[in-house]
Amino acid sequence: MAYKIQRVEVWVADLLNRPGTLARMLEALSAAGARLEFMVARRVTESSSRVFLAPIATPRQRRAARDVGLLPAKGMHSVRISGDDRPGLGAALTRAIAGKDINIRGASAAAVGRKVIFYFAFASDGDTKAAMSAARKCLNTRKR
Repeated sequence: MAYKIQRVEVWVADLLNRPGTLARMLEALSAAGARLEFMVARRVTESSSRVFLAPIATPRQRRAARDVGLLPAKGMHSVRISGDDRPGLGAALTRAIAGKDINIRGASAAAVGRKVIFYFAFASDGDTKAAMSAARKCLNTRKR
């Protein structure tokens, strides 16, 4: 099984809790050519929500993102791991990372068919590097 482990820049914005606000943001990014694969949106207060999105890669997409209030998430160092799903994979990855005494700041995962994608967030660049190394060892894959 081949796995791909890579750093990814996650973008964040706070939105008003109003119908259509998130749709307008996503439409602007789509018009700029973004093909988002990661989105987490949660209510923060009665009147506001926070959304995290990735990837936003090209200069055109980055301009569109800034135009709708998105910014790179400061202090959030993220890793994307993708490949074949298997039972216990999430447990194995999180145990390998914990085994290096690294705290996972945030995590998201989805499996579709036989494929899985994990997003992990860490507090520092050092934690990110160590977590990527632990994941590589756990998955027995080479650096990509």
